[in-house]
Amino acid sequence: MIPFSPPRIDQKVLDEVNATLLSGWITTGPRTKLFEKKITEYCGCKTTVAVNSWTMGMEVFLRWWGIGPEDEVIIPVYTYCASANVVVHTGAKVVMVDIGDDDFNMALDKIEAAITPRTKVIMPVDVSGFPCDYDEILTMAIKQQKLFNPSNEKQQKLGRILIASDAAHSFGAIYKGKRSGSLADVSCFSFHAVKNLTTAEGGAVCFNFPDDFDHDEIYSDFVTITLHGQSKDALAKTKKGAWKYDVVAPGYKCNMTDIQAAIGLVELERYNENLGRRKTIFSTYEKAFSTESWAILPSHANSEKISSYHLYLLRINGITEADRDAIIQEIFDQDVSVNVHFQPLPLLTAYKNLGFDISDYPIAHNKYQSEITLPVYYNLTDDQTRKVIEAVKNAVKKIRTA
Repeated sequence: MIPFSPPRIDQKVLDEVNATLLSGWITTGPRTKLFEKKITEYCGCKTTVAVNSWTMGMEVFLRWWGIGPEDEVIIPVYTYCASANVVVHTGAKVVMVDIGDDDFNMALDKIEAAITPRTKVIMPVDVSGFPCDYDEILTMAIKQQKLFNPSNEKQQKLGRILIASDAAHSFGAIYKGKRSGSLADVSCFSFHAVKNLTTAEGGAVCFNFPDDFDHDEIYSDFVTITLHGQSKDALAKTKKGAWKYDVVAPGYKCNMTDIQAAIGLVELERYNENLGRRKTIFSTYEKAFSTESWAILPSHANSEKISSYHLYLLRINGITEADRDAIIQEIFDQDVSVNVHFQPLPLLTAYKNLGFDISDYPIAHNKYQSEITLPVYYNLTDDQTRKVIEAVKNAVKKIRTA
């Protein structure tokens, strides 16, 4: 069976993790601090805090920014539930918008129509690793400054709706010559096991506010709030006589450990190699399916954007959702694992119960019904890639002619 997205765990990773375990320092320590520094350098952002997951990183950020009841956060309807869950947890209102015709990212005109005086954050999601239109979204936020109603000093200092990138898929993606992580006021990465760069579980919050914000202070504040509000972390307390600490606010517990960071440091060191292999697999799929009349190929590069090649979102033209599901079963029967990204949020019980209706989002619903995600990962061989292509073609032919 060809798996869908296994992590790249080899001897180099094992050696680094083993060295960490034997170092006597397995929680947040020198490797985590180095990982944060390396991410900042790679992405070109101003500072980075490593956390235990995208979800906690983004939720803690929203709370730190002062998001709560009476506020609204705009997100795309086509995303994983975490994008919405973190907003719900703060007590703010989730405002979903449909996606565009050309890719799986949120439609610009829908974003602008959704802005109200209660809008505090726009959360673009780089679905599959293909960057959103960040300059246009920022221009939109600036244009709507008269509507903006800040509720604390940080928001007042920014003076507009904040752009918080859900960059869970897009580590290494490029938009107008800049890497993901430096494209918005704040960007949050996921390093979950299936992501391009993994730490088993984990994430990072990359800050890139305007220059009049003190990013050293932001780093210090955020490290504190992600460790129960404690004024010193364990590494700081190892200095002689430095045992005493304070708790300056009731914070959270979502720091990254050095064990996780050890995996991430190896992954980051060879990340360009990873991206190169993913790009080759994308190109192979594109060449194989470009001659098929039923295949709608995903956007992954243009004059302004280069994907991180995280997910290959193939769509089958002219089929029903039932046909799509039957094709997926046929592919699995040929020992190839595939997936679907994503079920639009109003299809999920939790968001149906909050009053969302999929009929309000026709583009997302249409694309979901015909989408199949193909395997893309470093260790997928050329022979396996050909087997995936053959399995998809066989399955589509069988179901479409049934």
